[in-house]
Amino acid sequence: MQQEALSFLSSSLPSLHHNFPSLSRLRFNNFPALSFKPNTSSSSSSFFKSPDIPSLSSTTTTTTTTETLESSIHEKLIYLDSLGIDFLTLINRHPPLLSTALSAVESVVDYMTTPPINFTLQDFRRLVSMCPELLTSPLTSHTIPVITFLLREVGVDSIFDLRQALRRRPRLLACSVDHQLRPTLYFLQRIGILDPHKHTYLLSCSVDNKLVPRIDYFEKLGFSRRSATAMFKRFPQLFNYSIAENYEPKLKYLMVEMGRDVREVLEFPQYFSFSLENRIKPRHEACAAKGVRFPLPVMLKTNEAGFRDTLEVHFCNE
Repeated sequence: MQQEALSFLSSSLPSLHHNFPSLSRLRFNNFPALSFKPNTSSSSSSFFKSPDIPSLSSTTTTTTTTETLESSIHEKLIYLDSLGIDFLTLINRHPPLLSTALSAVESVVDYMTTPPINFTLQDFRRLVSMCPELLTSPLTSHTIPVITFLLREVGVDSIFDLRQALRRRPRLLACSVDHQLRPTLYFLQRIGILDPHKHTYLLSCSVDNKLVPRIDYFEKLGFSRRSATAMFKRFPQLFNYSIAENYEPKLKYLMVEMGRDVREVLEFPQYFSFSLENRIKPRHEACAAKGVRFPLPVMLKTNEAGFRDTLEVHFCNE
């Protein structure tokens, strides 16, 4: 199994990185009023016969509509600015905010910042900066159902815990209950995670694109499906770590540099939560210098002073 795991690690391809171009920064004065300029190069007869020339009434209507749009945008800019929210930054990241009615935005702000939800303005600004969709999602058909789902189906204990969950994972507010949150909840329960209210940050993750591939990865290392799944049941945070940037380098160091059996992570999946450069390598090197070999939990979980004391005691007793 150890050789199989090493072969798999060495053949693993680097993860793909997608670069998403950002929208150019929008400015409020980039919405000029439409104007009508007659084509002076054509004859007067062709000018009056041209079907492309708008009538005075249509031009007036278009101008009025444009002025109304500009006024609406200006009102949203002033309102969000009064809350300390940078409107221009938000529309750069989330253009649908331009066409969202001010009344709809105000309803979301009121709901999230007054009892019973009662976020502070500082917290609300952070939510919006990380999840601008909050301001454009329909309150009654989207945001309130998400809140209700977290409280009733996930079992979040209180409004205080709800605020904590949303502070940790604002993207929950952008997810569909039917297409994202509930299917992920059912998956977590199916693999034995029976306290999902403690792991709400996982509910915004795709089952097919994120959760299942991580279980598959450990199965390809040689673990049985049941054993691999048990790791995630024991330590659900493991789902949050990158395969290429976390699992692979730490497993390679475990097996090649430390000379340990890959199956040690079955009992201690928390191994992946420690920094390779700042905790795993220094602790291993300190043990190697003394000729001491600790179980992974003993080597990594204790604080620095406790580790040094344990190391000296063990070394002196040998």
